[in-house]
This record gives sequence, C-alpha cells and structure tokens, in this order.
Amino acid sequence: MSSPDLSQPKVQLSDDEWRKKLSPEEFAVLRRAGTERPFVGEYTDTKTQGVYECRACGAELFRSTEKFESHCGWPSFFDPTNSDAVILRTDHSLGTTRTEVLCANCHSHLGHVFTGEGYPTPTDQRYCINSISLRLVPTDA
Repeated sequence: MSSPDLSQPKVQLSDDEWRKKLSPEEFAVLRRAGTERPFVGEYTDTKTQGVYECRACGAELFRSTEKFESHCGWPSFFDPTNSDAVILRTDHSLGTTRTEVLCANCHSHLGHVFTGEGYPTPTDQRYCINSISLRLVPTDA
C-alpha cells in the first residue's frame, strides 16, 4: 500500500480558500471526506474516453482505460494513472476498517479502494471514487 508523507500536500489551501474554489457539495466530499449518494454522480456510467483529474487541484488520477462497470453506484477503476497519483490510508470511520483514497497532490478525499471482491480486472481492486471528486477531460478523437 502506498503511503507517501501525509503531512505536506503540494497544494495547500485554507478551508476558506477551498470553500471559494469548490461548491458546498464538492467541499463536503473532497475536504470533509463525505460521500455522494450512489447512482447520482455524473461519471457513474459514462463511457467517454479521457483522463480523470482531481476536481480540487487538477492532478491526473485515473484514465478511462482503467474504468470498469462495477454496478456499485460510483465510478470504479482498477488502478490509478500511476502509483504516486493517490495516497492510501486506513479509515476507521463508520465502525469498520476501509482504505481511503486521497489525491496525492492536495490530499482531497476521493473515495475508497476495495480488494478481493472478485471483479474480473487485472488488479482485483476496485477504486470506488465519488464523481464529484473528479473532472473528466475527454481525449481528442
């Protein structure tokens, strides 16, 4: 599991600065580790080819080539763009232990990663990511 230094993100803004940059819904998920409701996110079912960036800072996180249909209600990827794009940390909220996924560039909350669920992917991982944490930049056709 990747665990770069969590103390110093490359992009550092105050809560007030984040609130000016993000909508209240984006702030709640990205900066307060909230979760959008399942099946409502704009990227849950999209098949558009492109790069998924962090909505907070614009760092490249995932590519459409690693996105797959998990039918869980959120966009799912089997691997980030590269291992340094995200930080994984243990999350003990909600009375269970999960692995939280953060943007390595600004430490914004993206979602969680799950392993061993039996999806037919190369990594046997499901990065379950909030649509509101992402911005899709389509590739030129």
